[in-house]
Amino acid sequence: MNNPRLQGVIKQILLQAFLLAVTAAVIFPILWMVSIAIDPRNIDKPLDLTLIPPGASFESFRAVLFDNNPLMCSNPGDTSTCMTFGKLLLNSLYVAGGTALFSVILGATAAYAFSRFRFIGRQAGMLAFIALLMLPATATVTPLYVLLGQVKLGDEVLRSTLIGLAIAYTSGALPFAIWNLKGYFDTVPQELEEAALIDGASVTQAFFRIILPLSLPALAVTVLLGFMTGWTEFVLAWLFLDDPTKFTLAMALRSMQGQFTTPWSTFFAMALLMSIPPVLLFFALQRYIVSGLTVGGVKG
Repeated sequence: MNNPRLQGVIKQILLQAFLLAVTAAVIFPILWMVSIAIDPRNIDKPLDLTLIPPGASFESFRAVLFDNNPLMCSNPGDTSTCMTFGKLLLNSLYVAGGTALFSVILGATAAYAFSRFRFIGRQAGMLAFIALLMLPATATVTPLYVLLGQVKLGDEVLRSTLIGLAIAYTSGALPFAIWNLKGYFDTVPQELEEAALIDGASVTQAFFRIILPLSLPALAVTVLLGFMTGWTEFVLAWLFLDDPTKFTLAMALRSMQGQFTTPWSTFFAMALLMSIPPVLLFFALQRYIVSGLTVGGVKG
């Protein structure tokens, strides 16, 4: 087989076959989730996959979107006090958005200081961030519980509020955010800042007008990971929050999983609906993650 053109065609066929196999492996679990979600039998053990189950319907999606959650009620005997999907969604957006906002603001300012300034303890601080990344999340539960319990927001303890939960999540996301942003800031040529300073800009203006616009890819990643942290975590939420009106979607999804039985159709319908906001955020930030990688530089 010495025909180069034929060899190229064969390589392309094999490559496309491999990519199709990978795509199928990625899509298969999603199809399984959709199949179970539209299965009206609400089967307890979803071991058999039928892409289109008998009597398929969207009843589980309707129940999740419009029915009150009987597992999350301010007054267990009054269904009108139970949480709806809309209320849970707003709480989750508040917590996840706050986590992403805190992570990018605190992470960017701290990372810039570690990247551009030289001060005592700089190296030790970066090593401390690595050490924090190595700790399991449960190692910081007790300190967070005690610290946030010492601060009051109005008449409430900060620990039992949504903003307190966002702060707790930020403490876990911040070490990676600082380390990631610091590495990206190091790649931005300092000559750009020096030129801005010569033109009369302050350090703060150089940070906001030079560094941040050129660091959109790293900022987008930080926002996305911070949002995902606040969107999917439920262990701290169950520990800190005691008011059902402040519960999140992740908590609602976890509450559906019973010790002996689980309504899998409703469970997967909730999981699919819950995955939509992070996917939308990813597509909104994809432009910055991809195209922003080529932004910046100095002509030599």
